Amino acid sequence: MSGNAETIDRKAQELMEEKDSDSRTRVYTGWMETLVSVILVGFTLFQVWANLTGTLGAVKLRAAHIMILLPLAFMLYPTWRTERRRRKMMPVWDLLLCAAAVFCFAYILSRYDTLAKTGRLNDTDIRVGIVCLIVSFEAARRTSGNLAVIALVFLSYFALWGRYVPGTFGTAAFTLKRVVKSLVWDTIGILGTGSGVSATYIFIFVLFGAFLKYSGFSQFINDISLTLVGRSPGGPAKVAVIASALMGMINGSAIANVATTGTITIPLMKKTGYKKEFAGAVEAVASTGGQFTPPIMGAVGFVMAEFMSVSYTRVMLAAAIPAFLYYLGLLWSVHLEAKRLGLSGLSPENIPKAAEVMKARGHLLLPLLLLLGMMFAGYTPLYAAILAIFVTVPVSWLRKETRMTPKIILQAVLEGARGAIGVGVSCVIIGVIIGSVNMTSLGVNFGNLILRIVGEGQLFLGGLMVMVMSIILGMGVPGVAAYVIVYAVAVPVLRGVGATEMAANMFCLIYACLSNITPPVAMSSYVASGIADSNMTRTSLIAIKLGIAGFIVPFFFLDNPVLLYGSTEGVAAGTTVYAFATACVGVLALASGLAGLPTEKASGGVTAVRLAGRGLLVAAGILLIQPGILTDAAALGLIGLQLLLDRGFLRKARPAAP
Repeated sequence: MSGNAETIDRKAQELMEEKDSDSRTRVYTGWMETLVSVILVGFTLFQVWANLTGTLGAVKLRAAHIMILLPLAFMLYPTWRTERRRRKMMPVWDLLLCAAAVFCFAYILSRYDTLAKTGRLNDTDIRVGIVCLIVSFEAARRTSGNLAVIALVFLSYFALWGRYVPGTFGTAAFTLKRVVKSLVWDTIGILGTGSGVSATYIFIFVLFGAFLKYSGFSQFINDISLTLVGRSPGGPAKVAVIASALMGMINGSAIANVATTGTITIPLMKKTGYKKEFAGAVEAVASTGGQFTPPIMGAVGFVMAEFMSVSYTRVMLAAAIPAFLYYLGLLWSVHLEAKRLGLSGLSPENIPKAAEVMKARGHLLLPLLLLLGMMFAGYTPLYAAILAIFVTVPVSWLRKETRMTPKIILQAVLEGARGAIGVGVSCVIIGVIIGSVNMTSLGVNFGNLILRIVGEGQLFLGGLMVMVMSIILGMGVPGVAAYVIVYAVAVPVLRGVGATEMAANMFCLIYACLSNITPPVAMSSYVASGIADSNMTRTSLIAIKLGIAGFIVPFFFLDNPVLLYGSTEGVAAGTTVYAFATACVGVLALASGLAGLPTEKASGGVTAVRLAGRGLLVAAGILLIQPGILTDAAALGLIGLQLLLDRGFLRKARPAAP
């Protein structure tokens, strides 16, 4: 059994290395290993100090952050995929790249105050700016190849061929000096929002997630999930949903979450009786939703709050109902499949007792509760997260089995710093995309084009186009980075067709995340299908069906933001509660219609609900998700009709009495 587990772990690692660049890092030996560890620890200490004191200022913090971030990327990420990973020394060309990155961004730090007063670039400033762009693109090529290609397209449009495009999307002829000034020296480029997010929220919350992991919080999540749903029909799949949702919420990486929790949950689901495609799809969908699930939302919620200049509490409350509906639909689909297959839950001896779980590891909730409590009390998320990191260590000492030793603390620091590098470089290169979009007015022009096509107030058509755009731009990109790209390009489009600020941002975030399970890329589904040894296309299609609430609900809160709690002033709490209750019933009906309700046994075995009845359930579910008395009444009528059809169908199928 242990050999089989090792095979699954090795396969998951191979899939991660193929699809996730964060898993393709070098492994150094000897003094080089020590040097890299020292730099990672120093990077962590600097980030904590800078965010805690705030003495550097926003732009200088970003420049200093990139000055350390890029050399680490050159040290740890191989030049080519086929490169030998285990090394005693880094290649000479990487030493040169490290030196170039340090020199250029140190130059920006020393020159920025003067340039901020005069606004005039000299020849040296332009040359340094060009080198900054080169090293940033090279780092992005290694850490997130797809994103580097996208950024290069935007840069070339801005600097080269945009001037030759006729009509709406044509641009002015920008000089090299103007391009370099905008993308390097101004705060709309690589020193802009993307690197600011990396230097603050991303680094600190990735570090916090690493400390939680090494304190034993992952085991606590698994155990508490078992106590909650382990005994119910198809218990292992429900455990996978809850555990993957909680872990995905903390680490913010759907792919990494599938590769870690999936090696445990997918074989367990298959052993219980689920088909391999279904098992892989469940894990992919559950891991993907964690990126927009409160209270942490994989750190992307903090970015959204900063973009909209609102408190994180508002973002967290707004995301609560969509995230709950997403997982409610997934859990109900898993339950229906278990009933259809006649599966049972885990045996009592395999279920830990809730009291014992809380006694052994319940104290590990304290850092998370402290984080939430401080944010609700008005403290900044960064301050609260840093304090929670420091509190995690002494809290772990409350039980011997969770105690973090100096060695474990060092491992948490190293993993946290490493984990922030790939996403951080992605955020830096996103600055090129945002700067190019702003300077060429591409976002405004694209929004105007859509407005001319669909017309003002056409939320559904505008949302449909933005949905496709968000999924395409989010493919193969980390959750936070995907949202930042979509924010620059797609949010203005939705605002132009009449969506509220919160609805537009939440809409784009959810679809950018769902690109992880949307073919043809569907990276989460790909990794999950590899672990499950299933067909990737079938796994992705099942994943879409299981996560259907995530694809449908955003269109309804786009039209009526009442489903985003607290996002619209003047809406009574009772109105939101009523809309939430009917939406829950709607999601259950929708999932039932797509899955096929389990029915009692008849002469032909377990009989599925007729296709017409399932269609009625799907229609009723959609009507119930849309808040409104008339739609709810129509939905209840459809459900009643479906029940009558089902009852009559069963009566005919039941064998006659002897």
